[in-house]
Amino acid sequence: MEHMNEGMLCRVLNWSYEMALDPGVPGVDSAYDLARHYSCGSRGLAENVDSLIRWQNARAGTSGFVTGLGGIITLPAAVPANISSVLFFQVRMIAAIAIMGGLDPRQDQVKTLVFVCLCGAEAGQILKSLGIELGKKLTVEAIRRISKEILIQINRTVGFRLMTKFGKRGLLNLGKAVPLIGGLIGGVCDLVSTDLIGGVAKRAFLQPPIPCLFAC
Repeated sequence: MEHMNEGMLCRVLNWSYEMALDPGVPGVDSAYDLARHYSCGSRGLAENVDSLIRWQNARAGTSGFVTGLGGIITLPAAVPANISSVLFFQVRMIAAIAIMGGLDPRQDQVKTLVFVCLCGAEAGQILKSLGIELGKKLTVEAIRRISKEILIQINRTVGFRLMTKFGKRGLLNLGKAVPLIGGLIGGVCDLVSTDLIGGVAKRAFLQPPIPCLFAC
């Protein structure tokens, strides 16, 4: 992580977001695909989102986060594969939850809110600075009122928080000395962070009542 900076992280985030929304990537379900799949069935929207998060958690605890993209997408250069792949899968999950919540992920404001959710427990504090509280009604009109200047400021804050997050994780990385232990620690960290991030996204984007957007 000593060679990684906020500029590189920003490029990885943007790459992850575009790949997550791209329905034309062979062998990889887009956020739209996931939203459609997990919107089907007789359960309510909240239960469907929980199912999506559980599925993502199962992947987070395995090597699938890193190997799942092999031969399908070219990961960004100069950024560790474990970070690029984890960010891709987590961004895709959050974007899918936003879509299930009736939001348009192509809006710059929604994109920024997806990135905010990656901050996990710190997301609430960042959203509060925008006048948004987790668990409260998040309307399309309120999102549209977030100015470009504020989006830039929030994106910088997110970049700083994520750099700190991955930097702390790097201190715990024993992979070079003991690969097996390092892999286990990384898998547990990915699982815990993904579950936390999924819960934040659910509270941010799901505001009942919301109709099912897809025909099943």
